[in-house]
Amino acid sequence: MSLLILIIIFTAVGGVLSVMAAAVFLLLPDHRRNAVLPHGISFAIGALLAVAFWGLIPEAFAQIKPEQFQALSGTILAGVLGFFVLEKLLIWRHCHSGDCEAHGDEDEHEHDHGHSHSHGMAKSAGALIILGDGIHNFVDGVLIAAAFLTDVHLGIVTSLAVAAHEIPQEVGDFAILLHSGYSKSKALFYNMLASLTTVLGGVLAYFGLEDLHDSLPYFLALAASSFIYIAVADLIPSLHKKTDMKTSLQQIALIAMGVLLICSLHGIAHNMEI
Repeated sequence: MSLLILIIIFTAVGGVLSVMAAAVFLLLPDHRRNAVLPHGISFAIGALLAVAFWGLIPEAFAQIKPEQFQALSGTILAGVLGFFVLEKLLIWRHCHSGDCEAHGDEDEHEHDHGHSHSHGMAKSAGALIILGDGIHNFVDGVLIAAAFLTDVHLGIVTSLAVAAHEIPQEVGDFAILLHSGYSKSKALFYNMLASLTTVLGGVLAYFGLEDLHDSLPYFLALAASSFIYIAVADLIPSLHKKTDMKTSLQQIALIAMGVLLICSLHGIAHNMEI
């Protein structure tokens, strides 16, 4: 079997398999899924931050020279600011001018403003998670292809490791998309679409890895900045709506679980790749 076909098959496995495994979340009854969803948001915060700070950013800095550190840090900063601007544009597009503007002291308009603004924020978070996941999956595809170009067995193990560490993150992505108002079918469709960028990254890397190699750390940095922005700007504020001690401790515990699970799987994947 040709190397290109192997790369296509196993990048599809690395991306699509993790989505299908996480899609089991959608099979839960509505009442149970709605009860679990707030906990999924807390878990997603920990997973996103761990992927960014434990995986993507260290990997990006490991691939560049010291004189490029400032440029890479600047890319992360530009990414965070860029996603802020992008979210603003998405909110404005959703609100259609007057719908999200306060109108003097009229209470009914204030209520509509708050509802529409929150809905716009939720929708934009969903769009950003799809975009960030697409970038992250593209980079995963490049890494899988690079492993195959080094050794076929290493490529197979790497693709399975990618699928393993993606599953908890994809569960978090489903939780975010459902929280953002997407239906189950749309959440599955968009997550599956984002997963296919793994195949795109693998194919492009096969035909031009040398050209992509220098840009890879910057793709990693942009993916990290998207996950940091989503966690800090969109998801964490939603946790502050409930301030009782029991809920707060649950949130902290679930965030910690998300961090620990991603860090553990990252360590296992690293050892498998070695």
